[in-house]
Amino acid sequence: MSLPFAEWLPAQRWFAGGGRELSTATAVSVIALRDGLDLMLVDAGYVDGTSERYQVLVSWEAEPAAEYAERARIGTAAGRTGFDAVYDPDAAQFLMTLIAASAGRGDVTFSAEPLVDLPVDEPPRVFGAEQSNSSVIFGRAAILKVFRRITPGINPDIELNRVLGRAGDPNVARLLGSYETRWGAEPCPLGMVTAFAPGSTEGWELASASARDPHGDFATDSYRLGAAVASVHRTLAEQLGSSTSAFPVETALSRLDSAAAVAADLTPFADRIRARFDALRDVPMTVQRIHGDLHLGQVLRTPDTWLVIDFEGEPGAPTTERRRPDSPLRDVAGMLRSYEYAAYQEGGTQRAREWADRNREAFCDGYTEAAGTDPRARADLLSAYELDKAVYEAGYEARYRPSWLSIPLRSIERLLE
Repeated sequence: MSLPFAEWLPAQRWFAGGGRELSTATAVSVIALRDGLDLMLVDAGYVDGTSERYQVLVSWEAEPAAEYAERARIGTAAGRTGFDAVYDPDAAQFLMTLIAASAGRGDVTFSAEPLVDLPVDEPPRVFGAEQSNSSVIFGRAAILKVFRRITPGINPDIELNRVLGRAGDPNVARLLGSYETRWGAEPCPLGMVTAFAPGSTEGWELASASARDPHGDFATDSYRLGAAVASVHRTLAEQLGSSTSAFPVETALSRLDSAAAVAADLTPFADRIRARFDALRDVPMTVQRIHGDLHLGQVLRTPDTWLVIDFEGEPGAPTTERRRPDSPLRDVAGMLRSYEYAAYQEGGTQRAREWADRNREAFCDGYTEAAGTDPRARADLLSAYELDKAVYEAGYEARYRPSWLSIPLRSIERLLE
């Protein structure tokens, strides 16, 4: 029984094969969760020889609401119609009951975190803004994230949320449960449930609105955000330890070469950037587990506090690299870069520069107060991490948003002064 995944997959927002020609899409594993509901692992093969594996939950004959019908309908097989079960409230609720019961189905294991109550009776609804995964919100209590493109190994989002949640850190949405299978000898995570934050707003949305407002004042929020990030770093260091290493020079240089290959505007700066990175080869620094891809889109402002979310690490990087200890300054630099993006969307005006400077300083002040150490005290390392991030941004903007390329280029020039 074979569903027409090759036609359906490319139309999904979370499909990662854009720009490549899909040759095959075959279900290599089918796990029956109950009658009429299967978990399928689908291998997508491309003409260039590469392949990816995706998770698709299939409801048979359970047609979703009309607004999702076209997107959810996969096709027919053996006289039955299969639909993406993420859009089936009954199927989503059943998946939550499996996690709550720490059940098993074939090679799939479901696990609830200790001493938590999962909202098995809350009405589910699909979260429409998701891109690389699919999320279902249960009332005001929890959010289930279904991983679409799956890879073997320990998932850092589950791993770090579990550590932070069990330690009681107040600045994360607590992990409530997860489910996984096996890929050869390794675990293969499939999804996770975290506490939902009702009434929350993404940091990027708040900061951008403030930057556009001539009277916008975001500094108090930035101060509190800095303290929240410091809290997360402190908890991770306490629970998972720290060590000493050096700035990842070779990784930074490789990123520079990749970015310069598509962003010719980087060429005038390349030699000075290399010299800046080379100067740090033997400079020791403290490393630990960190977020790895921190920016204003990865934080939520609730009525009471800031929450740090999505601990998956740098998009596209191998799992081993995303789990590698690094300096907390990488996270700080990512947030400082994000303030510049929020400010400079409307152009490089004096007011934008002042807004960015004010909020960057407020963030660092809050971080210093909570951490007891000032990230600005290691100006050489902090600016190198900012420079590394800006180089990556230049390559990204050159590929996908050329009109935004001036934002990282302006920062690179400033950082090299």
